[in-house]
Amino acid sequence: MYTDLDGTLLGRRGSLFADGEGNFSLLQARGIEACHRVGAEIVPKSGRREPQVMELARLMGQSSYIFEAGCAMVIDGERTLFTGEMEPEGEVTVAEQITIAGVPELLFKAYPERIEFHSPWHRGREYSHLFRGKIEVSEANSLLAEAGHEHLRLLDNGAIGRPMGELKITHAYHLVPRGASKAGAVEAHMRARGYAREECIAIGDSIEDLAVADVVGQFFVPANGPERDAGLIGAIGERDNVTVTEGAQGECFYEAVVGTLARR
Repeated sequence: MYTDLDGTLLGRRGSLFADGEGNFSLLQARGIEACHRVGAEIVPKSGRREPQVMELARLMGQSSYIFEAGCAMVIDGERTLFTGEMEPEGEVTVAEQITIAGVPELLFKAYPERIEFHSPWHRGREYSHLFRGKIEVSEANSLLAEAGHEHLRLLDNGAIGRPMGELKITHAYHLVPRGASKAGAVEAHMRARGYAREECIAIGDSIEDLAVADVVGQFFVPANGPERDAGLIGAIGERDNVTVTEGAQGECFYEAVVGTLARR
């Protein structure tokens, strides 16, 4: 089970023991228990920084995780990067190299009052940058290519509950090396573990998560995904192995796990 965190496994305010409304819930824990009973590995795949994802994986008793929107993964303590030609240079991280190249400033100037750092969660990142706002990703990526930064891409990691000025609905955007993606990292993890596609399921609430449907047997989208991001609806319809759960964040994880096991 490859699971997104915010808006999916985690409830309100990022709690493992809350539903989307903030009420106490044990459904996520029961879903984790169900995976444990059948020996199914749970792999968090998140845009969060490594320390956050590593700690949650540890709390669930898992030894694999994918972080910074697919820039890297860890399996049993061994880290693998998916940053292409960009690698840390001594103490200068990939994220710092992107800053030195002036790429965040390029975006800020091109989209004034429409994109900003997703503070405070943009700090301490090693391989990517994290923004919030509302822009067209394809347009931004064309801008990056025209400016000579075709080795980078901006990706949409879903709607977030953080207004920005006059923008009531904003999205989280990650600026990553072009070779990085959640789908690519999931596929690499499957190869490393020897998992067949039909043995794997995944869940997530964003366009970036949905790409994972192309490498796993079944993909689930929490009910809150299409409710907050209309762009998901068309993308879901393009794939025949995607199910929108009845439950929203937190509850959706339990529904996906238990429903899958009941059909086996």
